Amino acid sequence: MRTLVLNAGYEPLGVVSFKRAIILVLNKKATIIEGAEQEKVHSASTEFEMPSVILLSRYVRVPGSRVIPLSRRGVLRRDGHRCAYCNRVANTVDHVVPKSRGGQDTWQNLVACCLRCNNKKGDKSLAEIGWQLGFTPAMPTGGAWLLRGAERIEPSWDQYLDLPLAA
Repeated sequence: MRTLVLNAGYEPLGVVSFKRAIILVLNKKATIIEGAEQEKVHSASTEFEMPSVILLSRYVRVPGSRVIPLSRRGVLRRDGHRCAYCNRVANTVDHVVPKSRGGQDTWQNLVACCLRCNNKKGDKSLAEIGWQLGFTPAMPTGGAWLLRGAERIEPSWDQYLDLPLAA
């Protein structure tokens, strides 16, 4: 089981194992905010709920400028693993403006794409083949995107991550 770690300002910092979370709680460096009531951790003298969300005791500033690093996995995740052109299951990434025509590797120029549409489009522009995007690609937002290891979000974390609603 994984545990979401929040700083004193309730900003998500990362995801740790339940063992690491218990150690932080036992050392009084964190408190359990959410736990799985049906799952318990037993010691010789105490019983704890399995922590799902913990809050660090001291304020920890979130470093960086909140820029989400670009990755193939991130683009597929942002687009819900659906092809931007035909809405089928996507397994590749396509440059909207082809690299051969000056397109760059940015959140705004990459979309999830199925292999069939990727091969059809090739190095053509959308205008040349008469295709349109149903959305404007952009860098994703929300606390979940800043977390390492948060590809799978636990339902109990939703209120702490301020996730955008899926369209």
